[in-house]
Amino acid sequence: MSPSIERQQLQTVHIVPLTAFDQQDRINVEMQSAHTAKLYEAGMRVYLPGAGTSEFHSLLPEEIVQLVKITREVTGPETLIFAPIGYQVNAAKQLAVDCLEAGATGIMFMPFAHPYMSDRGAEEYYRAVMDAADCPTLFYKKAAIPSDELLLELAADERAVGVKYSVNQMHQFRTTVSADTEGMEWVCGSAERFAPYYMLAGSGGFTSGAGNVCPHLSLAMHAAFLAGDYADGMRIQQLILPIEDYRARCGDSFNISMLKYAITLTGADFGPPRPPQRTLTSEQEAEIRQLMEPVLAAEAELAQQKSPVS
Repeated sequence: MSPSIERQQLQTVHIVPLTAFDQQDRINVEMQSAHTAKLYEAGMRVYLPGAGTSEFHSLLPEEIVQLVKITREVTGPETLIFAPIGYQVNAAKQLAVDCLEAGATGIMFMPFAHPYMSDRGAEEYYRAVMDAADCPTLFYKKAAIPSDELLLELAADERAVGVKYSVNQMHQFRTTVSADTEGMEWVCGSAERFAPYYMLAGSGGFTSGAGNVCPHLSLAMHAAFLAGDYADGMRIQQLILPIEDYRARCGDSFNISMLKYAITLTGADFGPPRPPQRTLTSEQEAEIRQLMEPVLAAEAELAQQKSPVS
């Protein structure tokens, strides 16, 4: 098994980097590397390359491995990289092994795409892949399966280090966290929009897609909440919320498309999202340009404050 990780290493922002495509719809290695290096320079230390906002469902297994490799090459040795795993069980085993060889710290089970789910089937799937990979493991909860009861049972496995929890029921979340006697890290999987409430209920960190365009703001928001300065944390959240509210429109169907356009406003061309992600109208692009102006201004100001004095 890979070296164990400390729980506090997960108590931060878990960035899901956008995936850069070139004009031939291949991974744009130069753009991806530069973007990841920029995130690292801003302070991001936990990465989920190839996961949901990275277009997991439209990526080939070898592309996920490539994204893991790029992330490892341009970040420091302390960086935690969790590779997203899903679909057919034998393919999941092979992807897990390949990603570990490419530099992943561990794996993260994506929400099931399979029909007819049960806790028993989920557990058998998880354990089969975990036995093949034997590494630190995160579980992504976005539906009834896996149940909280199954997650608490899995917590006894030394390889189980955390849960990306994205069922936004705070009492349920708090009750589950309180019942965990094994010490897993319970991470807000619903980004900046829900992070304050998860952190009050016991989460030490949260995932972020908005951090692709405002990493300093996302990290500052987390730092404020972790320090108990909720007034400042909520002030920063108000700056980021227009991004999150726009991504949540029409059943979260703008999740990726909005960010892929927003990042062009920073001078980076990541190409369009792959189908079946929605394309934007000219009116929607204009809305995004307008809402991003104060966000990018605040991000630039904070980045300037954080940069070393020459």
